[in-house]
Amino acid sequence: MKASEADILIVPGYTNSGPDHWQTRWEQKLGSARRVEQAEWSKPVKEDWVKRLVEEVNASTKPVVLVAHSLGVATAIHAIPHFEKPIAGAFFVAPPDVANPEIRPKHLMTFGPYPRDPLPFPTLTIASRNDPFGSYEHADDIANAWGSTLIDAGESGHINAESGHGPWPEGTMVFAQFLSKLKV
Repeated sequence: MKASEADILIVPGYTNSGPDHWQTRWEQKLGSARRVEQAEWSKPVKEDWVKRLVEEVNASTKPVVLVAHSLGVATAIHAIPHFEKPIAGAFFVAPPDVANPEIRPKHLMTFGPYPRDPLPFPTLTIASRNDPFGSYEHADDIANAWGSTLIDAGESGHINAESGHGPWPEGTMVFAQFLSKLKV
């Protein structure tokens, strides 16, 4: 699949993805990409976030590829049962452990726990060994439950602009490979 053959939905996490974040850069470079905007980025409500993503997916005119970061991953997982349009695949980065009582801010726990059912479309999950929002072991466990291919990003923090992943050329290459294997 080529990027032009898909509706690429950028699904940011808590507080959105700023101008230097790799999601923002990808959105600007990919003509078929658009961000799923949320009404409230700093006080996320699971039902509201899921509803917005479902609206965007169901309004799509091409097969959808989700590109979710952090709390966007949890949003996508909870939205899956409500999708009426086909999902070609999902690219999940830095899934937080939303069932961990140590997560801050605490209201992020309202997005947990993750459903553990196998996902009905191809997925790739990228996780870091030192992500402050979720352990690599948790990412490995949940990716395995979903049937998702897990990529070890080493010690990459939360894989965001703050951890030095603004341009993130390695992520771009992995995404391009993932996209090329998806079916239209």
